Formats: sequence, C-alpha cells, structure tokens
Amino acid sequence: MEIWKRNLCVCWLGSFATSAALSQIAPVLPLYIEKLGMHDLPSVEMWSGIAFGSTTLIAALFSPFWGKLADKYGRKPMLLRASFGMAIVLSSMGFVQSVYQLVALRMLMGTISGFNSGAITLIATQTKTEKAGWALGTLSTGSVGGTLLGPLIGGYLVEILGFRSVFLSMGALLLIAFSLTFFFVRENFIPSTKPLLNFSQILQTLPDKQLLLAMFITSFTLQIALFSIEPVITVYIRTLSPNTEHLAFISGLVFASSGLSSMLAAPFLGKLSDKIGAHKVILFALFSASFLFIPQAFVTSEWQLMGLRFLVGIATGAMLPAINTLLKQSIPGDIAGRIFSYNQTAQFLGVFLGSVLGGQIAAHFGIRNVFLVTSTLLFFNGVWVHHNVYKKMNCDFKHAIPHS
Repeated sequence: MEIWKRNLCVCWLGSFATSAALSQIAPVLPLYIEKLGMHDLPSVEMWSGIAFGSTTLIAALFSPFWGKLADKYGRKPMLLRASFGMAIVLSSMGFVQSVYQLVALRMLMGTISGFNSGAITLIATQTKTEKAGWALGTLSTGSVGGTLLGPLIGGYLVEILGFRSVFLSMGALLLIAFSLTFFFVRENFIPSTKPLLNFSQILQTLPDKQLLLAMFITSFTLQIALFSIEPVITVYIRTLSPNTEHLAFISGLVFASSGLSSMLAAPFLGKLSDKIGAHKVILFALFSASFLFIPQAFVTSEWQLMGLRFLVGIATGAMLPAINTLLKQSIPGDIAGRIFSYNQTAQFLGVFLGSVLGGQIAAHFGIRNVFLVTSTLLFFNGVWVHHNVYKKMNCDFKHAIPHS
C-alpha cells in the first residue's frame, strides 16, 4: 500500500477517535456543571457556554503557532503532540472539584489541540493532486462519524458508569489516536527553504479578496449558529420533558441527529456543488438553515426537536465542504494551506462566540430565543453572500460551462 493511502487510513481512525472523544462532553456538560456545585438554571446555562467555548477561543489563538511549527518540524510531530496532550488533559477533567478548574483545563486543552487540522494538512500535502478531493472527503467522514457517535457514547456512559467515566474514556480514545499515529504514520518531511508569507503578503497575491472574506465570515457565522445551540440543548430537553429518566441519553440522540444527516447528505451535496456551483449550494443552505431554526423555538417535545435538527444537519453539512471548494478554486496552490488554516481560525472563533452567546441569551432571555437569534444571523449572512458573492460567481459559473 502506498504511504499516503496508509496514512489516510490511520488519520481516519485517529480523526474518528479524536472527534468521538471531544463530542462526548457536549450533552453531559450541563449535568457535570450541576454536579460541581452550580444548581440554579441561569448559572448552569452561562457556565456551560463558557466551558464549552473557552477551548476553541484558545485554539484559535494557538492554531497559527502550531501551523508554523508543523511547517518547520513536520506534521506527524504535531499529531503526536495534540493527541497525547489532549489525552492527559481530558482524563484530568474527570477529577476536578469546581467549575473553575474545569474551565481552566478546557482552556489548557485549547493550547495543545489540533489533531484533526493536522491530519488534514498531512493528507493534503501527501496525496496526489487527482486524488486529493477524494482523500480529504474520506478523511472528513472519520471526523463526522466520531462526532456522531460521541454524544451517544457520552450519554450512555453517564447513565451506566457516571460522569468521570466519560472523561477517562475520552483520554483512552486519544491515546489510541496517539498510538496509531506513532506506529503507523510515515512522513518524509523536507522543510521548505523559502520564508513563509505573512497574512498581508498572502492577501496581495489573491485575485478575489472579497470572496475570501465572504467565506471566512460564512464559516464564522455557521459555527456561531451551530454552537449557540449545542451547550443548552440538554437544558432545553429538560424543559420539554421534565419527567424523563434518560435525559443524558436523549440529549445524545438529539445531538447525533444533525451529524447523521450531515454524513448521509454530504456525498450527494458534494456532487451537486460540482454540477451547479458551490456558491448556489452555500446560498441555499444558509437560507434553508435560517428557516429551519425558527420552528425549533416552538417545539413541544424532544422528538420534534430531533426531527428538525436532522433537517438542519442536511443544510449545515453542505456548507463547509462547499466553502472549502470555493476557497480551493479561488486561491493559488502554494498558499492553500495557510488560507485553510485561517478559515479554521474563523471556525474556532465562531464556536467560541456561539457557545458563549447561546449561554448568555438562554440565561437572560430564555432558551427559545437562542433559536430565533441564530435564524436571524444566518438569514442576514445569506443576504450578504447573495449580494457580494452569489451574483458574481453565478455569472462566472455560467460562462465556464461549455455550451452544447
């Protein structure tokens, strides 16, 4: 087997394990914060948002630093650093005594995280050009699959073994990712002798700066929309079904529903992007998601919420692949890695702001208003993309299609 194919298999397994580990915490985080001493609902909602989002804020700040080290020392050392470091920190979270210690450890995790982004960089740089799209698409299914199963695993472990078992299982999964990377990933890394361009120098080389800005903002807004909801879903389900005896498990099902639909729809929507243009898929997905968030504010049962989250997953799952497609088509190949890392930083910042924003809105205005605010953000993002990207890209795409 060729080296890049073997590395793809190993990175897929590592991405699956990492995503499963990190997503386990989402449905049980509010319940764990209650166990740590926060008992009133507004405090639980607020600290859930802070704890959930603090990791990604720090990760956004450190991501460029680790990217530079990856270019200097190679991608495999960064995968090993991230997986081993997160295994230690996540396991330690099972032994905290206060919510402040929990938040501190989640911030520490943000400084050392980055397995999935490192895997993307490794596969992108090793894979043949004609196989790159397939390889990166295959790699993404590992991350989505792990994210899908993680909440189910987390909810189930809480019910049968307790909270601390969730964090120990997360550490074990990341140790598996570390071991697989250490023993099986091969990288013949040769450092570049050319100095890396800074951000302003990269901007000067881009033919369409407006498109780049639009995609960064859309990635940012999408993550705000997704993660303003996730930290408070468990609390929302409790208000919908106060007498349920399986709160953690049902919350895991609701979390998983959007991931399942995203994974199922992604291949079809990727082909659709190639056929009609990624700009059309982005615009349709933005408006569809905007409208689908509205009825979530008015559901009366957790099963209605689950069905709507399934539909939202189809729309939101289409956006990031389409955004990456537009970026790839619009930038020179020699700066692609830097551009995708900046887009990842935009996603991290969106995750942080969304988590904090969702918790604050829920605490001060009620959980149902979180869905309405999210819908509004997506709608205005759609309007902005339509006026600044869609019209120009639609014209260019039509001209690029050969006429029979």
